[in-house]
Amino acid sequence: MEPKKRIEELVELLNRYSEEYYIYDNPTVSDFEYDAIYRELENLEKLYPEFVLPNSPTQKVGDYLESSLEKVTFDKPMLSLGDIFNYDELRDFDNRIKAMGIKPTYVCELKIDGIASSCQYTKGQFVLGSTRGNGSVGENITDNLKTVKSLPRTLTKKIDVEIRGETYMKRSVFELINQERLNNNEDPFKNPRNACGGSLRQLDPKVTAKRQLDLFGYTLVDAYKYGVGSQIEALEFIKELGFSVNPNYQYCENIDEVINYLDKWENERKNLDYETDGVVIKVNDFALQEKIGYTVKSPKWAIAYKFPPMEVETKLLDIKFTVGRTGCITPNAVLEPIMIAGSLVSRATLNNEDFVVNKDIRIGDIVVVRKAGEIIPEVVRVVTEKREPHLEKFKMIETCPICNSKLVRNVNEADHYCLNNLCEGRIKAGLIYFASRPAMNIETLGERLVSDLYDLGYIHKITDIYKLKPLRHELEQIDGLGEKSVSVLLDNIELSKKNTLAQVITSLGIRFVGGKVSKILSKNFSSLTELAKASVDDLIMIKDIGINTAISINDYFKANKEMIEELISLGVNPIEVKVDNTNNLFSGKTIVLTGKLETLTRDEATQIIEDLGGNVSSSVSKKTSFVLLGSDAGSKYDKAKALGIKIISENEFLELVNKK
Repeated sequence: MEPKKRIEELVELLNRYSEEYYIYDNPTVSDFEYDAIYRELENLEKLYPEFVLPNSPTQKVGDYLESSLEKVTFDKPMLSLGDIFNYDELRDFDNRIKAMGIKPTYVCELKIDGIASSCQYTKGQFVLGSTRGNGSVGENITDNLKTVKSLPRTLTKKIDVEIRGETYMKRSVFELINQERLNNNEDPFKNPRNACGGSLRQLDPKVTAKRQLDLFGYTLVDAYKYGVGSQIEALEFIKELGFSVNPNYQYCENIDEVINYLDKWENERKNLDYETDGVVIKVNDFALQEKIGYTVKSPKWAIAYKFPPMEVETKLLDIKFTVGRTGCITPNAVLEPIMIAGSLVSRATLNNEDFVVNKDIRIGDIVVVRKAGEIIPEVVRVVTEKREPHLEKFKMIETCPICNSKLVRNVNEADHYCLNNLCEGRIKAGLIYFASRPAMNIETLGERLVSDLYDLGYIHKITDIYKLKPLRHELEQIDGLGEKSVSVLLDNIELSKKNTLAQVITSLGIRFVGGKVSKILSKNFSSLTELAKASVDDLIMIKDIGINTAISINDYFKANKEMIEELISLGVNPIEVKVDNTNNLFSGKTIVLTGKLETLTRDEATQIIEDLGGNVSSSVSKKTSFVLLGSDAGSKYDKAKALGIKIISENEFLELVNKK
């Protein structure tokens, strides 16, 4: 695949994974897989800087900022750290510092898997708490942080100070809360980190208080004001103020001592009551830190070493098959239950037939299971030397495990499909997806409750969800529900009618139509009614909508005409007001951004251009209308000059926009 296309593909993948992780607290890939894709993108961008996209995750810091919480702007940015994955990279980090004529000593701190938080105090009193957000702007979580018992409300010194640290959920607390959620027919949290993130972003602090969060302090902002000259001194000072500090930090004279620390904690971390996926390594002396300096995204004097994914051995007892909303059949390993990364694992995905055959996985095998990122575990390999004789080779099923329809595997595809639209497995999976966070986000209508309501005959299609209100009394009699639970459920269902058109399109589960395509469609059609009337020709005229996607959309609305009409009649009919871009400032223009902008972020500049009818491109060509130039511009600037493309400064750009 050509580099430009691969870069675009990786950026789209990583941004989708980040959205699932940060916004929905619902990751679908492991940290290990995300890091591998991120590293591939970084390497490609170094080789082909002219193809770097403004929305690339390598160009920004921290979490997404899409919430109703008040925003907090930091005087000093909360930078992220670069990641390394092996000792060779660690020694390279050490050698780069030594090449500056510096003989560094280091402090190693366990990297807690939680939410980076800022805690500000005035005269020793806690006044403001926030998440890291995008590094420059965070979310105000003051009231929620006040519920964290390990956060001191009053310091031991009456000073103005900002302490930064990590808010986290203990493993033991995570397990208790998940058991409680299962008992209440609620979906369990994926992992402690996402449980913590969702808890801190609650609008009701009482909910946060029930989650029993904790906090470790690790950064003293503007340490020189307090006569503190090193990270070791800063950690001691933070403790003196009344903060909890992770006790497992260590001062290291050289990089060999750092490696000894890493070796020790790669195994011992399993015994901790909190999640840690690595170690933060910092140059100890603050004066040396300033000499070593920073990049735009991260300090050059610190690095985060990521531990390899945690792997354990267990027995594969059986292989069961599940049916997805599109009819995709997934084999799943049923495992002898085993503890991995703080939770009990009894199932793991086997992806598809090729995955199982290529790894020669057989029922009865001892397998190595990895739970990187604490999401759905996966089988890494078979321990063949422990294989019992006469275990039968895997054979893919030929018929659907739910409806018994013959399965189909298309050419050039790895997955098998059930094509029966009336298959109960597909219908149930579609209902679960419709109510899920990435789709209609109907809180409390989780997988277990959807399954129960389906099995009890209350919902068989998505429109039935909006017909539950008259059945309130019957629902209250269902085991595990009750008056209060049903009231909340019905309120959440009603609230979902206010979702955007993009969310509604996503929730329909049309093949090839995820969140990104749904947003594109919502910008081109005002309503479900209008989209339902679109022909294949209408759809393929839209940028980024290919022929297969267009056919899939058209087929869906033809096959589901009555259901869509019923959904609209029930009040699920968001209307998008379309902006006429024909007379806009940048209508029909293609604009390229290069260099670092001073007033705007790249995302902000891109949004302005798109709102005013323009299109942002990642590369300069004869079709480029003009280049928006920032500082430290590279090859795009040179190419624009060579082609005679108009180049404007950020100030000129802002003047144009302000006049408009």
